[in-house]
Amino acid sequence: MTTEPVPAPLPRFPRDFLWGVSTSAPQIEGAVEEDGRGRSVWDVFAAGAGRIKDGSDARVATDHYHRYREDVGLLRELGVGAYRFSVAWPRVVPDGHGAVNGAGLDFYDRLVDALLAAGVAPVPTLFHWDTPQALEERGGWLRRETAERFAAYADVVAGRLGDRVERWITLNEPAEVTLLGYGLGQHAPGRQLLFDALPAAHHQLLGHGLAVQALRARGATDIGIANSHGPTWTASASEADTAAAGLYDLLLNRLFAEPVLLGRYPDEELAALLPGPVAEDLQVIAEPVDRYGINYYQPTLVGAPAAEGAAGTDEATGAGKAAGTDFGGIRLPPELPFAPREIEGYPRTDFGWPVVPEALTELLVSFRERYGDRLPPVVITENGCSYEGIEDRERIAFLDGHLRALHAAMAAGVDVRGYFVWSLMDNFEWAEGYARRFGLVHVDYATLKRTPKASYRWLQGVLREQARG
Repeated sequence: MTTEPVPAPLPRFPRDFLWGVSTSAPQIEGAVEEDGRGRSVWDVFAAGAGRIKDGSDARVATDHYHRYREDVGLLRELGVGAYRFSVAWPRVVPDGHGAVNGAGLDFYDRLVDALLAAGVAPVPTLFHWDTPQALEERGGWLRRETAERFAAYADVVAGRLGDRVERWITLNEPAEVTLLGYGLGQHAPGRQLLFDALPAAHHQLLGHGLAVQALRARGATDIGIANSHGPTWTASASEADTAAAGLYDLLLNRLFAEPVLLGRYPDEELAALLPGPVAEDLQVIAEPVDRYGINYYQPTLVGAPAAEGAAGTDEATGAGKAAGTDFGGIRLPPELPFAPREIEGYPRTDFGWPVVPEALTELLVSFRERYGDRLPPVVITENGCSYEGIEDRERIAFLDGHLRALHAAMAAGVDVRGYFVWSLMDNFEWAEGYARRFGLVHVDYATLKRTPKASYRWLQGVLREQARG
């Protein structure tokens, strides 16, 4: 018999600290052609040859649509206080606007009721990358119309679930949708616009602000956004590397944080490239939020572009040369004015991402220093890692290290109110297909059997110990 792992002696977190796990609809639900659901951009993208590395798709995924009660049971047994899931826009409003699909809303009704019965607070995210394909065919997030359609959809969901849902998240990681979906074409919808993708960033942020207004009108009092952030480390002290790292940090961090927190874009030249009445839009984008969600995975070492194929160490500076990849093996085109570098000296996940817990402390402290009183209470809305196996001791070490780093940031004065592990279960990992396992629960994709991993049992013990207070 396997002995249950003994929880690590973590520092004590506040009694009202919110512990949770996260998932997303397109990665776990499946049932993409059932009960009136419309097509999403990921349905179409995955059907294209060569776009998903293992040739798979998410038509079944982990079949959460049919197995949600089993999954809620796993949440109850784990002992988390909250579950962050996403509502599939095309399941609720199949064409992105117009007719509402009652059967889709019924599913989320059942899910919310099951969560509440299990003592788990529902935390729905309204958009986790699955734009209705019908809207994409009209221009998607490149058009202002999509922001307005998103707000109308938010109103529909809040109208059905708002009597039981206290915490809401509008968007998940608009930076990735902009960069990977519209800029590089590595994710849905597969466009390769480079810097011409910037309107997608602005319209997602505008959609966030409009959705905040819609949720407030429905009585919501706890609203946030989930932005992806990580420290940007400069490859060397050279002027070229410093400028490249500054631009990367602006595009991946400041571009998405400062409109929400400060009501302005971090660069006037960049703002001039954005469509519409930007000054007026910023007033909407900066609608006050109650929580600021941060998805953290890793820092990024950035320098000026190097010659194609050059990797290793630059003899003149000692800095690593450009590796030419980012975001888990996605290759950046040589015309970009920055290049991520390999970070040496740290362990790596099975995805090849460096494990740097102290960078989470650095990130949070830097946000507090940069934004001061404009930074609302923070929630870590995603943090996790990809490892194989059920006896996943590396994942335990990862989570342990990051929780200690989070506690250090709180001790330094950062107001952090919650932490959500990515993810509850193994799932469809976007362009990687099923090759990466981020779950606390192992999923056998042939049988869909769920098996809690050692990390699940470890976290279960941590939560019990924290609850003893």
